Order: sequence, then C-alpha cells, then structure tokens
Amino acid sequence: MRNIIMLGVAFVSLAGCATIVRGTTQTVAINTPGVPGATCTLTSSAIGSQVVTTPGVVTLEKGSSAVTIRCSKPCYNDGVGTLASNTDSMAAGNVLAGGVIGLGVDAATGAMNQYAPQADIVMTEDGSCHSGAPAPASKRRR
Repeated sequence: MRNIIMLGVAFVSLAGCATIVRGTTQTVAINTPGVPGATCTLTSSAIGSQVVTTPGVVTLEKGSSAVTIRCSKPCYNDGVGTLASNTDSMAAGNVLAGGVIGLGVDAATGAMNQYAPQADIVMTEDGSCHSGAPAPASKRRR
C-alpha cells in the first residue's frame, strides 16, 4: 500500500512538470513579409545554428537565451531580428505541483522557457536590382 501511495505522489508531482507537459522543443514560424524565399539563419547557444527559407517553420530546442535571426536575399538589405526567450507561465505552477525538483528539471531542459510562435523579419530593397535586370555579381548567390 505504501508503494502505491508513493507512486501516486510521484505521479502528481511530475504532472505539473513543463518538461513532460510542453516538451523541450517548440515550432516557430519565420516570415519576411513581402519578400518570400529569403534564407534565414537562426542562432543561439540553445539551438546552435539553423537555416529556414521563408515563409517557413522551424523546430527549436527551448532555452533561456534569445535567438538571433538574420535573413538575406539578393536585391534586399539583410533583415535582422531577435526571438526573445520568456519564462512559460507553467513554471510558476510547477513550484506548487513539482516542487524544487520539477523546477530544476524544467530549468535544465529549457522546458520552462518559450519563444513567440512567429517572427516577422522586415527586409527592404537595396536598390541594386532593377525590374528585369539581373543582380550584380557581388550580390548573386553562389
């Protein structure tokens, strides 16, 4: 009987854990409004470096550090943005349900953090391309 009670207590403690409920990864949509087909590189200590073509969706490992986004496309100035990491509201509930151990697990796995579900990176024409004219050799992708 004691083992059953202990198992029940352990189950309830872990039920509030963001690692189990929300996981350690998250999908984020990356857009460059008005400039489809841009190549965006996302970089942080949690995810390393990932590349996505817009509009696109990327799966990121959750972490406490912000993700830097740099998008490029011929004939456009690079667009730059930051995807901030925020503490998930579930982390506060975890203190009550999962205690210090659950909070520690969520912090270690990054599960207590979340990113915005979408990032819109603004890009502007750089004036090097005229309608119908090819991009200068220095701006062409290789």
